[in-house]
Amino acid sequence: MTTRKIYIFACISLVAALFVSLIACEKQNPNGSQSTAGKAILGKGVKVSSGASVSTYALFVSEIINIGLQKIGYQPAAVKQLSIPLAHISVSTGDLDFYSVHWEKLHTKFFLQNGGDKKLERVGIILADALQSYQIDKKTAEQYKITNLAQLKDPNIAKLFDSDGDGKANLTGCNPGWGCELVIEHHLDAYKLRDTVEHDQGNYDVLLAGALARYQQGNPILFYSYIPHWSVTALKPGEDTIRLEVPFTSLPKEQGKFTEKDTTINGKNLGIAVDQVRVIANKKFLVANPAAKRLFELTTIPIEDVNAQQKLVKNGENTPKDIRRHAEEWVQKNQELFDSWVESAKKAAKT
Repeated sequence: MTTRKIYIFACISLVAALFVSLIACEKQNPNGSQSTAGKAILGKGVKVSSGASVSTYALFVSEIINIGLQKIGYQPAAVKQLSIPLAHISVSTGDLDFYSVHWEKLHTKFFLQNGGDKKLERVGIILADALQSYQIDKKTAEQYKITNLAQLKDPNIAKLFDSDGDGKANLTGCNPGWGCELVIEHHLDAYKLRDTVEHDQGNYDVLLAGALARYQQGNPILFYSYIPHWSVTALKPGEDTIRLEVPFTSLPKEQGKFTEKDTTINGKNLGIAVDQVRVIANKKFLVANPAAKRLFELTTIPIEDVNAQQKLVKNGENTPKDIRRHAEEWVQKNQELFDSWVESAKKAAKT
């Protein structure tokens, strides 16, 4: 073989080797994230999987985040709506890259059960100062001078909120698996309400719609409330309802130690600390995707905006297509701010 032929053959072999190496680098991880460091950093064509709870506000928030990821260059898959425990498990195992509505205090148990700081990372504050409380209709509160949840230990007071005829107050409560049901169950024991109050569980939206119907008929209602949710637009605290105080602060141990100061809002001890709703992401995904991490850090949505979106849902705009449109409309109304998040995320990738 001549020297020229040997040289040409060597060049061809080198090019072939480089091509094979590039193909190997382009392989995707099982959870859809690209293994190529350069592409992952830039977000170009990287597939991203996300989860949300079954609540429509969670899907709305997730869609806004995914619009941002698309602008950076990622390829977000359709949002998976899962039970809250399963969503945390899925992020820990890498089946999901991130979950958009992790309540920092309320979901501490799920965080710790799925690897804690070793596998998961809480990023940003998507919704600030999320509020939970127990509420009753204002008419009944004023007529019977009810201001504190502990007054429901009195069977005569409890009977006012009996909707199924068993003599106990019916407390419209929290979906099993959400985390808030554990708080309610803890309070029923701590405040000695087992004999006079029953915790109604099931589909929260359906149960609350039933409570709203009873209110509109002039009947007393007792319910657990969280914000953001459509209920705040239909049953306005201070106008239609009042938030009840609790006799003292007591919360499940896994949430941490809280004092009366932590659970007091506007001079009332509501018994549940104000929470921060954050993205929770797989740590390996965040290391490989600084652009996505920066977007998570910056994205924040006013709770008032989510409540307004929830009113649209309550009025019938409740399909995934509707909610995606709501997210796109929110981005358009906040275009300058949104674009600044995207640009900052792109810069984070480059540096």
